[in-house]
Amino acid sequence: MSDQDGVTVVHEGGSNAGKWILLLLAVIYVAASMYFLVDLHGSVNKLTQDQTATQKQIADLTGRMQAAESEAETLGQQVGITKKELAQRAAQLRQAQREAEERLAKEQKEQITAVSGDIAGVKTDVGGVKTDLGQTKTDLAATRAKLESTVGDLGLQSGLIARTRDDLESLKHRGDRNYYEFTLRKGKDRMPVSTISLQLRKTDAKKNKYTLDVLADDRTIEKKDRNIFEPCQFYTGRDHMLYELVVNDIRKDQISGYLSTPKNALQPAVQ
Repeated sequence: MSDQDGVTVVHEGGSNAGKWILLLLAVIYVAASMYFLVDLHGSVNKLTQDQTATQKQIADLTGRMQAAESEAETLGQQVGITKKELAQRAAQLRQAQREAEERLAKEQKEQITAVSGDIAGVKTDVGGVKTDLGQTKTDLAATRAKLESTVGDLGLQSGLIARTRDDLESLKHRGDRNYYEFTLRKGKDRMPVSTISLQLRKTDAKKNKYTLDVLADDRTIEKKDRNIFEPCQFYTGRDHMLYELVVNDIRKDQISGYLSTPKNALQPAVQ
């Protein structure tokens, strides 16, 4: 009797354990199912949101494409107008070019005709100039024959002396030296002549004599009691060049003449 009771107790305890295991498994299943359902619901919501955003993007893209198509159509119309205007402008330019070419050809023809007439006139003038030139050469030869060469006040051989304005013009045409004319009056300030200055001190019209000062290289050179047509010589400049002055007209308190300088002498800043 005792043995049967013990076996029974053991059997009931095992049955209860199996129930608890089944209950635990059922709870786990239900929890897993709940978790799966919640996760599935979240995924569905996310997919729904993504689909909504995608549809919105598609709508925006469609709107942009429609706007781009509208702009492209408008731009195409504008380009068509521009091409038409360019075609008209090109035609106008071609017409203007043809007119300019025709006008230029006409003007050139008129100019050629006028130049031909001028050339004929020039040929006639050249013939007259040749005759005048021949006469001028004859006159120059006669003038040179009248020019004289003498020794200056420094004892150096001078060039040809010009006694008149015509003589001086003849010397200028020779081109051997530079010539600067001057007129000095007594009592006046120094007069710049080329790169030097001159100042008249006194004159003696009866004896054709004069006295003047030459300012050159910051020094004063006195030319005292010099005669008319006498070459007054002095050296000046960094290269020690020989200058000559000649007085060819003496009056009361006034003289006139010219300064002669080497061809390569320093030229005045303002003549």
